Amino acid sequence: MQFSINRSLFVKNLNDVQRAISSKTTIPILTGLKLVLTEAGLMLTGSDADISIEAFISADDEKNELEVGSTGSIVLPARFFGEIVKKLPEDNMTLEVKDNFQTELRSGSAAFTINGLDANNYPNLPVIDTDKPIVLDAAVLKQLIAQTVIAVSNQESRPILTGIHLVLADQTLLAVATDSHRLSQRKIKLDIDADIHYDVIIPGKSLVELSRTLGDDVETVEMRIAENQVLFVAGTTSFYSRLLEGNYPETSRLIPTSSSTQVDFNAPQLLSAIERASLLSHESHNNVVKLALDPATSQVTIYGNSPDVGNVEESLNGQNLAGEALEISFNPDYMKDALRSFGQTEIHVAFTSALRPFTLVPTEDADHFIQLITPVRTF
Repeated sequence: MQFSINRSLFVKNLNDVQRAISSKTTIPILTGLKLVLTEAGLMLTGSDADISIEAFISADDEKNELEVGSTGSIVLPARFFGEIVKKLPEDNMTLEVKDNFQTELRSGSAAFTINGLDANNYPNLPVIDTDKPIVLDAAVLKQLIAQTVIAVSNQESRPILTGIHLVLADQTLLAVATDSHRLSQRKIKLDIDADIHYDVIIPGKSLVELSRTLGDDVETVEMRIAENQVLFVAGTTSFYSRLLEGNYPETSRLIPTSSSTQVDFNAPQLLSAIERASLLSHESHNNVVKLALDPATSQVTIYGNSPDVGNVEESLNGQNLAGEALEISFNPDYMKDALRSFGQTEIHVAFTSALRPFTLVPTEDADHFIQLITPVRTF
């Protein structure tokens, strides 16, 4: 096996694939990067058994500067190989596999020899065939992931909650995540066949890594779902993830259908106020911020308190305040995550009682995006 290639382009693809490679895997060969060279091009593969990423570098694309000397395959130690490639001196590099999987890497006057492994011992990736792939706008998919993954649980005691629940029905993709303290739900209308139905749970960590591989040059992503795997194809990159097994909790019943107190805020302004209040609440062992709403006087006040440091009180600019007077306490970190997911927009906040979950929705599109936060009992 022998080829030469544009080094910076190789590094770009290498960086994507390395996201799937872990040094903590129980299968030693998975700490390596698999390279398979054919006359058509070079395929890079990385996997940790949960996530697998393939990147194909075509020999037909002139900007790759890929010249195939002889075809073949090899597995190289990913971390060590990656560090070498990134520090090579020239824009072009040559790789050649010799006897006993000894691999020589050259660029300019620099030459390295690395011990490789037989690629035949590398686990095969699943074959996911479907005649009904789902095409998603890449920017919308990245936004959906960012808006829902914040509510994913990081507690392995309930593994099902470490994933995002995706339900595809009636030409609508519903994404839900909850850690039992908060919930995030996003809906997207899709132009697909009405008879396509899926109900799967994808690990939150997988979707975060997928989002990182979607550069600004990627316009669409094709999603293919099999029995226990999902495949996302974006350009020349293929991203595989296992699916979580089990039944996701019925989350629709958690979202209140009525409220006793309502108010509108500018999301960035409310975020800034909560960031100020949480400066003191973070010094306290319970990390709680309190919000007081009084429709009779149109007053909205936020309080942060730390017995060791002091307290903060700030009047907020709430619009359309209506309903009953209410004092409610909550974790400011959950609130900050929720508010950041809305970006530069106006939001409508609806409260039921001091001890019941409250909801945040964008005032312009309340049907398609909702954040829910469970308050903290302070008495």
